[in-house]
Amino acid sequence: MEFTQLISTQEVARHNNPSDCWIVIDDQVWDVTAFAPEHPGGANLLLKYAGQDATKEYAEFHAPSIVKDNLALECFKGNLDRSTIDENWKREPVAANNTQAAPESEKPELHNIINSYDFEEVAARTASKKAFAFYSTAATDCWTRDMNNSMYKRIWFRPRVMRDVAEVDTSGSMLGIPLRVPLFICPTGLAKMINPEGEKALARAAKSTGILEVISTVSSHPHADILREAPDYPFLFQLYVNKDRAKAAELIQHATALGVRAIFLTVDAAGRGKRESDERIKVDEVVINPVTGQRAANDKKGGGLTRTMGSYIDQSMSWKDIAWIRSLTDVPIVLKGITNAEDAKLAMQHKVAGILVSNHGGRNLDFSPPAILVLLELHKRCPEVFDAMEVYVDGGIRRGGDILKALCLGAKAVGVGRPFLYALNYGTEGAEHLVEILKDEMESVMKLIGIKSLDEVHPGLVNTFDVDHLVPSTPDHPYAKWRPKARI
Repeated sequence: MEFTQLISTQEVARHNNPSDCWIVIDDQVWDVTAFAPEHPGGANLLLKYAGQDATKEYAEFHAPSIVKDNLALECFKGNLDRSTIDENWKREPVAANNTQAAPESEKPELHNIINSYDFEEVAARTASKKAFAFYSTAATDCWTRDMNNSMYKRIWFRPRVMRDVAEVDTSGSMLGIPLRVPLFICPTGLAKMINPEGEKALARAAKSTGILEVISTVSSHPHADILREAPDYPFLFQLYVNKDRAKAAELIQHATALGVRAIFLTVDAAGRGKRESDERIKVDEVVINPVTGQRAANDKKGGGLTRTMGSYIDQSMSWKDIAWIRSLTDVPIVLKGITNAEDAKLAMQHKVAGILVSNHGGRNLDFSPPAILVLLELHKRCPEVFDAMEVYVDGGIRRGGDILKALCLGAKAVGVGRPFLYALNYGTEGAEHLVEILKDEMESVMKLIGIKSLDEVHPGLVNTFDVDHLVPSTPDHPYAKWRPKARI
């Protein structure tokens, strides 16, 4: 920055309302008045710090360069005059409640973590309340979140014996990219909440373990910075389409220029789920009204990061927009969020490279079907999709055995989300350790079901009878015949 003007804390404090909002980040004073309504996290997240130092809260979610990259130069007002800092300025902002994680000494040593559930248990105890609530919660009763994993437990193996399995190979591929394990890190925004390195740490872990990372639109580090952590390594990109199509086009072209190998277009985010654990954290916080200075509760709907984070997503997106995206990039398109055979067939007709069978980890529509049941529905109603494109699945995968079950049922690769966030509590080493745990479990299961490479997986190795009756065989209800006049 060429500006050298020093601005006192008293001057900053005067700009403390929605029509005149300044904040301080790393001793730089920014006028965010015009930007606040466009902030992906919602204007309130900025307005709570109007006329204050927002460095601590900002650093929890964003990399240092984000503000410089997204605000016009004229929004920079100058540097904070540190000689004017007094006790009133040093006072901890009320809005920063619920952000403190437990001391590192309270975490068990990484070698004591022996499965993915251990990572979650440690995160529940040691991560900040806000971070764990945001990561762990799901829509309303969290039923789909829980059933995602529960349905895997109702699928049994049909092992074969007396096979030469002295050596087993867990390698696979995804869109032609060879993988040490057919596994990818699901796009999960705001990874910086649990570890300052966030998605950058996950990028390093992806490269070192030979898996893939799908980088989120709402990553807490700039996309270019994440890719720089693993030069010459392939990455995938998850896209939320912005209501402002010019900004969406710019993002698609930016990701393409960075060299991402595919775009995972999220198609199941036309609405945002009511994630109550997340909302309660914000409701319980005391919020200072930036206009009146009075303490105020959140609105009657609660609060939370979830409801504000998705305000920019285009809810008018339709199948015709696939052609629009193709006009902007030549990388493969994968549709993320397929939960119905009819939509899988439409995806095939639109000749996308793949689909990700996913219910958003149960975070949007509760009582949407568990992902593994949708995979079975594709076999029952449109098995041709497995030949026409690559099919992936995420949601509820916690064991190497779960990965094998999905692969036996036709998944080319599987995605894991929350466990990587919990593992990120230990940084890059934690994410690497999680991959090794899942790989070791896969190898054990492969030997015990009698296969030595993933080329040998097939549906005959699993028994799905306990859940088959839950899988629809027709697009309509089997006996209810009422239909709306304007049928979809």
